[in-house]
Amino acid sequence: MTIMLDFDGTITRQDTTDLILESFAHPSWRDVEQDWESGRIGSMECMRRQVALIRASAAELDAFADQIAVDPHFPDLAHQCRARGIPLTIVSDGLDRVIMRVLARYDLRLPVRANRLVALSGGHWSLAFPNAASECGAGTCKCGLALAESEAVVLIGDGRSDFCVAETAQIVFAKSKLADHCRRNGISYLPFETLGDVAQWLTHAPVRTLKNGAVP
Repeated sequence: MTIMLDFDGTITRQDTTDLILESFAHPSWRDVEQDWESGRIGSMECMRRQVALIRASAAELDAFADQIAVDPHFPDLAHQCRARGIPLTIVSDGLDRVIMRVLARYDLRLPVRANRLVALSGGHWSLAFPNAASECGAGTCKCGLALAESEAVVLIGDGRSDFCVAETAQIVFAKSKLADHCRRNGISYLPFETLGDVAQWLTHAPVRTLKNGAVP
């Protein structure tokens, strides 16, 4: 099995991109957000335009990221996966720089698939999309990454960027908007409040069973 773990709202308590935009971007980022929510643009175009509105130094962004609240059970989940030989990858439509700052806080080294935040001169920023796909409007095409896996996929997420993966993942842990989506579309899922719930489930789930994609 392999675990795909969302970042914003799953590892963190809130959407970190929104927090950064609220603190450092021109207020017009909300107009771009409205275009995305109404379906006029995809998340990749939304993120590209919003990040271009940020004005902050690298030190300011890093200091801000260091204060972001994190699920206290995240390190335990990461260590448990490592001890049991279960691949754990953070797959996010958010910002890689923020994710790496959180991992450094806990001295964790995990694979990360996310949008790449690129520093420009004068406190300006841009985005690169190393995990995009031509047929997908997201900056990070989680479906494409899931389909490339040879093992059973376990998804842990909370939001819209996880909707497509929930259709194909063998096991889905969901809360918030993702849980609502699963209920509306008849997708089987396991509800969770914190990553401690997931860690507890893994403790009682034989790896042999998980590799078969079955829910104990």
